[in-house]
Amino acid sequence: MTQKQQDSRERREREEHREHHDGARGWSAARGGVWSRLRFTSLRLRLVVVFGLVALTAAVSASGIAYWLNREAVLTRAQDAVLGDFEQEMQNRAGALPERPTQEELQYTADQMANSSQRFSVLLIAEDPQGRTVYGGSGGLSGFSLQDVPVSLREAVNERQKITSTNKYAYHLYWQRIVDGDTPYLVAGTRTIGGGPTGYLLKSLEPEAKDLNSLAWSLGIATGLALIGSALLAQALATTVLKPVQRLGTAARRLGEGKLDTRLQVSGTDELADLSRTFNKAAEALEKRVADMAARDEASRRFVADMSHELRTPLTAITAVTEVLEEELEFEGGGIDPMIEPAVRLVVSETRRLNDLVENLMEVTRFDAGTARLVLDDVDIADQITACIDARAWLDAVELDAERGIHARIDPRRLDVILANLIGNALKHGGSPVRVSVREENAAEDVHGSGSDRAGGAGAVTDDAAGGGTEPGTGAEDGGGGTVIIEVRDQGPGIPEDVLPHVFDRFYKASASRPRSEGSGLGLSIALENAHAHGGEITAANVPGGGAVFTLRLPRDVSALTEEDAEGDARERGGRPRRENAGGDAR
Repeated sequence: MTQKQQDSRERREREEHREHHDGARGWSAARGGVWSRLRFTSLRLRLVVVFGLVALTAAVSASGIAYWLNREAVLTRAQDAVLGDFEQEMQNRAGALPERPTQEELQYTADQMANSSQRFSVLLIAEDPQGRTVYGGSGGLSGFSLQDVPVSLREAVNERQKITSTNKYAYHLYWQRIVDGDTPYLVAGTRTIGGGPTGYLLKSLEPEAKDLNSLAWSLGIATGLALIGSALLAQALATTVLKPVQRLGTAARRLGEGKLDTRLQVSGTDELADLSRTFNKAAEALEKRVADMAARDEASRRFVADMSHELRTPLTAITAVTEVLEEELEFEGGGIDPMIEPAVRLVVSETRRLNDLVENLMEVTRFDAGTARLVLDDVDIADQITACIDARAWLDAVELDAERGIHARIDPRRLDVILANLIGNALKHGGSPVRVSVREENAAEDVHGSGSDRAGGAGAVTDDAAGGGTEPGTGAEDGGGGTVIIEVRDQGPGIPEDVLPHVFDRFYKASASRPRSEGSGLGLSIALENAHAHGGEITAANVPGGGAVFTLRLPRDVSALTEEDAEGDARERGGRPRRENAGGDAR
């Protein structure tokens, strides 16, 4: 397939792809746009999220530590002040009471103690002169009571400690923090040193709790601001880091599209700059290597072409001599010595084979050089196949299943080459009878009915809808579209699975399971190149039950390809650069 034909086919496939997906792009534009942007910035999002998580963790940790330290400081300061004042009041006022005070004395002393600078509630417990337990609490009977004191605290307060050198007192001051509802309290208790009543205090820590709540809100706001700041910083950093990465990705895509002169502008000395330098070196090496390979490929093509042309002159003379020798062989009573007759026949057959090889090599070089051109004509496919079979005396070995009236505008000579190679390969390797069948598909069947890829180009024609067929010479004017499908099936053992991918390779011969071919191994390759030149395709497969089938798909009209080739030639003559094909022919 020539370069211009390959380009034309690629453009046509892109147009068909765009037309096929226009509707889908219409309804999914908004969602697709959002999704593409999300995928485009996925690395950016990950950087922002990571920075945010790190900042959030650090801010929450710092805020938690600060809150805990401030909470302990505030509560300890308030607690120490209250306990110190209570202890002093117990020593001064409660210690001044008699050992067995009355109810009135306890009540009066509790009220006096509650009026201290710390403003806490007080409960005093003692035995009166009659040995009864009496209570005196600030605020009267509705104030602080013994039930408000935890049992564990009461037990600790009333527990007598052993007097030692380090422990001078039998009873100590104990405290505990409790929560009643949503309000925290400090509860403490002790017994009077030297004997006397037992006292308990209850102090609300609500002011301190409000201060701590304010501190918590402040730390929370600071954490939020730190998170926002880290997100903005991450965004800026991601932009700085990802811009070179995006430029590198764009350059890599351009390089993959065949623009080997793509280079990155390098600035700085960091790792990204080193990466850009490495990319430029790799692109430069790749460009040089591709140029060297193209030069060697061009030299190889030129060598094959020159060799083929040089061989034609002596081969023409040798062919003339072999024709004379062949006539002598066929003439009874000729002058050929019977002893050398096998050698003469071998020379004749090998000369024909060499002549075919040279012609095939010249045809291959024309395809490789992009000089192969189509000469179109309106042909009846059934008549063309019949003429091909008749010219090679294959009528007895080939069964034709084709109706007249299936017309196509193609190159008759190249179609004859395709058919001769496919049918000849089937007869040589598969055995007769070889069955050749022809059918047609219109454009709707080509897209929706059959499961195979479209091989035809724009402007293909179908049979007239009303008449069911077209007259010779009118196929190109119908304005329809469709594909002609020609199947060549043999009766042989089939093609081994490991050979199927290589049947169209040049000089490939599958001698493991089939008789050794006397051909050059270029026939199927040339047939495929001729099919590609028409915008068509050839596929090979095995048939269940035995035998191989080669399927040729050709568009009904390839006029659009010849027009595009002419436009490409005009562009090349105008000095525009020609795009080089980076890969092989698609099969």
